[in-house]
Amino acid sequence: MGPSSPEQPLTGCRVLIVEDEYFLADDLRVALKSLGANMIALVGDLGEALDLLAHGGFDIAVIDINLQGHPAFRIADQLQQRGIPFVFSTGYGAETIPGRFADVIRWEKPFDPRMAASDLIRLWRRDRSVDSRVN
Repeated sequence: MGPSSPEQPLTGCRVLIVEDEYFLADDLRVALKSLGANMIALVGDLGEALDLLAHGGFDIAVIDINLQGHPAFRIADQLQQRGIPFVFSTGYGAETIPGRFADVIRWEKPFDPRMAASDLIRLWRRDRSVDSRVN
């Protein structure tokens, strides 16, 4: 994994996208790949997402709050416990998000994947700078 460049600021970033709207997830995957993200997992099912998360290996995540009628806050809880930054993607208002996630960025659907990626770039850079200060 090489250093990121201005053209590909997500080089080396491993992204988990938990989204049950395939075309939205795929558009985001394409945008993130163009920015250098080297491993992007697309998952649209709560159980599959929890299984994938149990194996780890992600740096940042995008979580749809409602997956096929099931709330995805269990995924968000696990990400917080592991210190993995994430954003919520939702068609619901902010009032549906529990207070423990008050500081989490929320994207309202429909969103522009390229513009949304800028939030992920900030999270990735912030997380890497924290890691470098700790080590």
